Amino acid sequence: MSTRRSFLSLAAAALATAGLITADLATAAPAGAADTPARIGIDWAYYNPVAILLKNKGWLEEEFAEDGTEIRWVLSLGSNKALEFLRGGSLDFGSTAGGASVVGRATGLPIKAVYAYSKPEWTALVVRADSEIQNVADLRGKSVAVTRGTDPHIFLLRALAEAGLSEGDIKPVLLQHPDGYRALERGQVDAWAGLDPHMAKAELESGARLFFRNADLNTYGILNVREAFAQEHPETVARVLKVYERARRYALENPEELQAGLVEAAKIEPAVAARQLEQRTDITDPAIGQAHRETFLATGKVLQDIGVIGADVEIETVVDELIDGSFLTRQAADLGRAGDLNQAGE
Repeated sequence: MSTRRSFLSLAAAALATAGLITADLATAAPAGAADTPARIGIDWAYYNPVAILLKNKGWLEEEFAEDGTEIRWVLSLGSNKALEFLRGGSLDFGSTAGGASVVGRATGLPIKAVYAYSKPEWTALVVRADSEIQNVADLRGKSVAVTRGTDPHIFLLRALAEAGLSEGDIKPVLLQHPDGYRALERGQVDAWAGLDPHMAKAELESGARLFFRNADLNTYGILNVREAFAQEHPETVARVLKVYERARRYALENPEELQAGLVEAAKIEPAVAARQLEQRTDITDPAIGQAHRETFLATGKVLQDIGVIGADVEIETVVDELIDGSFLTRQAADLGRAGDLNQAGE
C-alpha cells in the first residue's frame, strides 16, 4: 500500500463547511440545553499528560454535571487512532500531532485545531545500544517500526527525505507505539520511529540510542475538535477548553502530580516520566499562532513533495481552514497579553 493511500485511510471523504467559532474561555458560562450535547467524547493519551491529569481530576465531569452531559474518555494510542475516532464520531475532541492534523484536514477530515497542549520533542529515530546504525542513510534496507499517520511517521519520512531516501528504501513494520518499542527491544526490527514515554523508557531501561534528533521536525501536540461538533456546540467547545486551561495551569504549578499521573497511566517508572516531562515537553503556551502555522505549512509542503498529500492540494488553504485560534484570542485580549495565556488566573 502506498504511503499516500495509507494516510488517506485516516481521513473522511469530504470537507465540511468551515465555521467561525467565537468564545471567551475566561468567562464561558454554562449554555442552555439546546447547545449542550448529551455526551462529549474526548481522548486521553500517554503523549498528552495534561489530558491524563484532566481525566484524573474529574473537572470536565464537574463542569457539565448540571447539564447532565456524559463525559466519555477514550484512550488514543497514537495520532492515527485519534483521527480514526474523530472520523467515526466516537470522539469530539482528539489529541494528535500537528502534522497529523494537517494530513487529516488535507485528505478530507473536517477538524479544527483549537489548542496546543504541548510543544514536545517527543519523537526521534531509535536503535538498540549495540546497533551499527549511526545515521539516517544507514537505514537503507533496514526494518523500521512505525505507527502510520503519527508524528513519528512524519518525522521518519522527513528524515528519510533529507537523507535522499524514501519509505521505499526501508522496510516499514507497522506497529502501534508501545509495540514498536517492544519489537526494537526484542531485536525484531532494526530501528524504531519512537514516541515518548516509550522512547524515554527505552533509553533508561535498555540503553536504546536516539541516533537522529531534530526538535524542529516535531509538530506540536494539538487538540482537535470535529468541525460539525464545533458548529453545533460552540459554547461547549469553549467550556471544554476553559477546563483544559485549568488543568494546564495546575500542571505547571504541580509538576509532581502531572508526573505521577503519567507514571500510573502509562505504567512507567518515575525516571521515565521525568525525562519525558522535564526534558522534552513544554506546556507553557496553549495558543495556536504563527509559529504553529509556519510549522504546519513546512510539514505539509514536505509531505506533498513526497506524495503523502496530493499535488493539487493548496497547503496554505488547508492550514488556514484547520487552525481556529478564536477560542483563545478573546481571553488573551481580556488579559491584556494576546497570544500568551501563561499567567491566566483561575
